[in-house]
Amino acid sequence: MSPEKKTLVILTPGFPKDEADSNCLPAEQAFIRSVKETCPSWNIVVLSFQYPYHKKEYRWFDIPVIPFGGRNKGGLSRLLLRRKIYAVLKNIHQTQTIGGLFSFWCGECAWVGKHFGDRNHIRHYCWLLGQDAKKENRYPQKLGFKSEELVALSDFIQDEFEKNHHLRPAQVVLPCIDTREFPPFPANKDIDILAAGSLIPLKQYDIFIAVVAEIKKRIPATRAVLVGEGPEKERLQELITRAGLRSTITLTGQLPHAEVLEYMQRAKLFLHPSSYEGFGVVCAEALYAGANVISFTKPLYRDIKNWYITPNKEEMIQKAVQLLEDGFTDHSRVTVLESGETAKKIMQLFL
Repeated sequence: MSPEKKTLVILTPGFPKDEADSNCLPAEQAFIRSVKETCPSWNIVVLSFQYPYHKKEYRWFDIPVIPFGGRNKGGLSRLLLRRKIYAVLKNIHQTQTIGGLFSFWCGECAWVGKHFGDRNHIRHYCWLLGQDAKKENRYPQKLGFKSEELVALSDFIQDEFEKNHHLRPAQVVLPCIDTREFPPFPANKDIDILAAGSLIPLKQYDIFIAVVAEIKKRIPATRAVLVGEGPEKERLQELITRAGLRSTITLTGQLPHAEVLEYMQRAKLFLHPSSYEGFGVVCAEALYAGANVISFTKPLYRDIKNWYITPNKEEMIQKAVQLLEDGFTDHSRVTVLESGETAKKIMQLFL
């Protein structure tokens, strides 16, 4: 690496094991690639704490990645992992000019970044990306952050973190998507309702099934797709069967990210019934794919074109039926997140 360049060290719990691993943190992937493209005067090194499950260094789009294979172990294993990461950081500090440390989520990565940064007088920022803003997270209390060291993913996360930890993040920087990944536009809108994400209780896909069931009563030809994998899969499949919706709802399992984007472009509506969401990058992807979005959570103070916020299941059903029955519903691309802008705003913090 060129000695005159500064190095940005990114600390993350996980990272794609190779360039084809599209499902691992797609928004974070888009951000890092954008930093590489928009800030060529910087080197980037990624330290991945838990995943991939090996310790062999590799390059991802010509960016060096150092994995530690932590596998989310606690106790002594976590302490040993910290020591290994400190040793690598010390070596980078001795051989390169570290211009900044940037950690994803306020957790173990922020712990390491904050302590190493403070001890070596290196600027560190933590990007609050979702559930790390919740009251249950003890890391903010332990680390003693200053407001200016914290970057919130959205207005909602900024407010949520302040409410729970009595400290307001000084910056809000939205996540990003890579619009180059999307298929040609427009596409045939042959899916009425789509949802996509991890099949976990937080996402409330049982509500998705209930909403589709009610819509089908009013629009019998309704076709719906649920994309994702997770511990709730079997229960959701049972709910689909019990509701008599096996011919209406297709449960695809996990798909490559490119295929998810194709489904989004085929969808008229994208439902996101999650009970808590920092931003919901899938919603921004769906908007760019030409789907109208309905969710329970509102990430920004401002309204977003074709993104409708409903307070409960009944109003979600009502809005979905209205949009599906309206022959003039707008399905143009809506750009909410731009990767170049996100990269510039984050890198400006280190200048």
